[in-house]
Amino acid sequence: MTSTTQSSAVVERASTLELFLDLVFVFTVTQFTRVIVAAHAPEDYLKAALVFMTLWWIYSGYVWLTSNVGTDGTRHRLLMFTGMAGFLLMALAIPDVFGASGLVYGAGLLLVTLVHAGLFRSATTGSAQAILGIAPFNLAAALLVLIAGLVPEPWDWPLWILAVLTVMGSSVLRRESGFTLSPAHFVERHGLVVIVALGESVVSIGIGARERALDWTVLAPAVLGLALAAALWWTYFDQDDARAEQAMQALPDRARARAALLAFGYGHFLMLSGIIVLSAGIKGVVAHPLGHAPAHDPWHLGLGLSVYLLGDGLYRGLLGLGALRPRLLTAGLTALTVPLGQHLGGLWQLAACVALLVGLLALERRASRPLHDVSPA
Repeated sequence: MTSTTQSSAVVERASTLELFLDLVFVFTVTQFTRVIVAAHAPEDYLKAALVFMTLWWIYSGYVWLTSNVGTDGTRHRLLMFTGMAGFLLMALAIPDVFGASGLVYGAGLLLVTLVHAGLFRSATTGSAQAILGIAPFNLAAALLVLIAGLVPEPWDWPLWILAVLTVMGSSVLRRESGFTLSPAHFVERHGLVVIVALGESVVSIGIGARERALDWTVLAPAVLGLALAAALWWTYFDQDDARAEQAMQALPDRARARAALLAFGYGHFLMLSGIIVLSAGIKGVVAHPLGHAPAHDPWHLGLGLSVYLLGDGLYRGLLGLGALRPRLLTAGLTALTVPLGQHLGGLWQLAACVALLVGLLALERRASRPLHDVSPA
């Protein structure tokens, strides 16, 4: 029987300590962008996806945590700082996680997992009991990753895949159903994470322009890169964040927890992954705007944007935030810009991506206008 009760966790807005934790996530995103820039073979991208899933799973778990547990007490603050240290270890280990740094990453993941479970037990909501249903999955995944750091390739691959399947298994079994959360806090925190990821695309502009003379071949892609980041911001923050909070507020507890897991967990995993890959592409365009770029740069730009839009479509569809067809169509069109970058140069591909997103936003804005605001033909 479906629960129709509604409740909210005790935390309504993000604290400054949570914003401090996001600083570590900034570094994490930078590290993943480095990995994507250096990727050459399909297995490199699969490795990055496996690692990012393990990190995003537990990092988003801290958003659930801070929706239930305040950060005012000294003990809670010290434990949060301990978890932050674990995330920093994980971030430092990312570039060589399938090599010499695998053990460091696994140790960091185990630390943040234990802190996460321990802090949840101090919640004054039903989540204190609900964590007992999901903590074994989190702990098993962390131990699998830790063991993977002790074995050589290719024997570590099955352990990483099993770790990801383990945490996803808790979703299949609906172990999130007993958790409560604050819609306002939850939506705000995920919005802040998206801002962090978008900031990486701006940083990539500066890295790509490093050691280059500031002529039009640098300034034009830099401005276009910023325009693309601004358009992505618009797709997320124009109205969807406010609608998402309203949608979450209207759901009963079990449905709210399920929507939080699917729309914000898996949907945002795709969105953030797309932004990271896209950032690598922007860096390549700024560094090589008119050709002679590495062969994978056009793919990073076109497919990164497509993955973001697909994740955004999942997020919007699950919460009923708006029409999906225009965004899914745009996702397909952005993938088709890859040949443009391969033959004419990244600058033209970047311009095409900006044009597609601006056209999408203009189309959606026109479609959302009340009928009396539309002038007769």
